[in-house]
Amino acid sequence: MHNESSPAGSIPNGVPPLGYGFRLAGLPLPPLEEVLEQLAVVDIPMNVTFRGVNHRQSALIRGPRGWGEFAPFLEYGDEEAAAWLACALEAAWLPTPEPVRESIPLNATLPAVPAERVPEVLARYDGTIRELKIKVAEKGQSLADDVARVAAAREALPEARLKIDANMGYTLSGALEALRKLCEYGLIYAEQPVATIEDMATLRYAVAKEGLPVRIAADESIRKAEDPLRVARANAADLIIIKAAPLGGVRRALAIVGQAQLPAVVSSALETSVGIATGAALAASLPTLKYGCGLGTVSLMAEDVTEDSMIAHDGIMRVRAVEPDPQRLERLAADEPTRRWWAERVSRCYRVLECIHRS
Repeated sequence: MHNESSPAGSIPNGVPPLGYGFRLAGLPLPPLEEVLEQLAVVDIPMNVTFRGVNHRQSALIRGPRGWGEFAPFLEYGDEEAAAWLACALEAAWLPTPEPVRESIPLNATLPAVPAERVPEVLARYDGTIRELKIKVAEKGQSLADDVARVAAAREALPEARLKIDANMGYTLSGALEALRKLCEYGLIYAEQPVATIEDMATLRYAVAKEGLPVRIAADESIRKAEDPLRVARANAADLIIIKAAPLGGVRRALAIVGQAQLPAVVSSALETSVGIATGAALAASLPTLKYGCGLGTVSLMAEDVTEDSMIAHDGIMRVRAVEPDPQRLERLAADEPTRRWWAERVSRCYRVLECIHRS
């Protein structure tokens, strides 16, 4: 494994449990009644369809330290979604770790739109785009679609650093074929091109053997894995993508980075500015940031819970806290059945966390 300085809070053996931030602080989880009392559920339209989503629902939770965001995608079960709740509670009840930087570099994100829509989507970002993540391997699309999209992005941004994200969408042979073609446009890395860690390791070896100028990054193999350190042990990636919410909070994510000893890129999970602020706090706490963070997804939403959105200006985002605007929370509020559904989901996930925290 590749050696980098480890963030504070890493642990010597094993993966830290959910609720790690509260364990480090020696504190119990906040009472469920208090969590539900300060719950605000929003339903926000998207500018473009992203991961099949054209409306983003999210539960915002207010605590003594500010706001946290609980926004696991609707199809996620309670065990997986519990990590998102742990992150939201940590953000709302615990102070953020000491930052080592006041601002962070960001990449813009290009969904799997047709090539002719690329200029339109890129125009929504403010100022210069220095780094761009391009979605590829979308269901129902072809490699030709991916090549056209990446080519259009390179034409629009001749100086930008480009990277692709396949979300496990390629087969092993398909990934190698895709990288041969897409590397012609200059890629710094390919994010989760295949589904399994074994295929990631095989692909990484094949890429090196052919001399293709691209690194392999692990995303789902980190945030969806029971053991997020297995990628590093298998030498299956050159770097890891970390997200505060799916990993259970800033402190647990920092501990995982310290254990993996691989360069890390902080990304988001399509959240409002509340969740993006948590991701920015994570990025601000990492010892080094070699790549732009994927925290620019607020631009994909038609609205936000604050007027002062967490967006990049010329590819740089300032690290700060976010306070939702009460009028916006009211205007974007989900209907009552949806609110009840989210409150029940919070309650179920809290019970999962409670069991872990007591063990």
